[in-house]
Amino acid sequence: MPIGTEQFRRIFGSFPTVVAIITALDEQGEPRGFTCNAVCSVSAARPMLLIGVGKQSQTLSALVSAGAFVVNFLAASGEHASQVFAGKGQDKFAGLNWQPSAHAGGAPILTDIALAYAECRTVQTVDAGDHWLLIAEIDGGETYPREPLLYCQGSYSYWPALTATKH
Repeated sequence: MPIGTEQFRRIFGSFPTVVAIITALDEQGEPRGFTCNAVCSVSAARPMLLIGVGKQSQTLSALVSAGAFVVNFLAASGEHASQVFAGKGQDKFAGLNWQPSAHAGGAPILTDIALAYAECRTVQTVDAGDHWLLIAEIDGGETYPREPLLYCQGSYSYWPALTATKH
């Protein structure tokens, strides 16, 4: 018999996870996005990742219709945006600077608050309980020298910048 929802949440809340904002453009060209901690690398030889998207997500239809999205891995400075994008508000992009992706159908890249981003093209969808898994090839991306935002046991934290040392 499977574990209950609360036990599931306790297990997966017991270790730090990445915080990302997934973005896409809807059919009218409007930016859409949601906060996601279900991001996983799939393949390096053929650069691929997967994201989990709740079936009730207001961004799901934009992800499906666009067939492309950006995973904006957040820096510590993105905590407030993470909270905004975790909600159901309509104007989540208010006050945020973003640039359109060249490789993911113009999906927003959150350059001011990203630690890194991956421009993705969906290649497969998998029905998984109350979520869809979108498996995507990574067609572009970048990294920035910033501290990563983490989420653990209901709280945000960050990983301090590491300084290179010679051995």
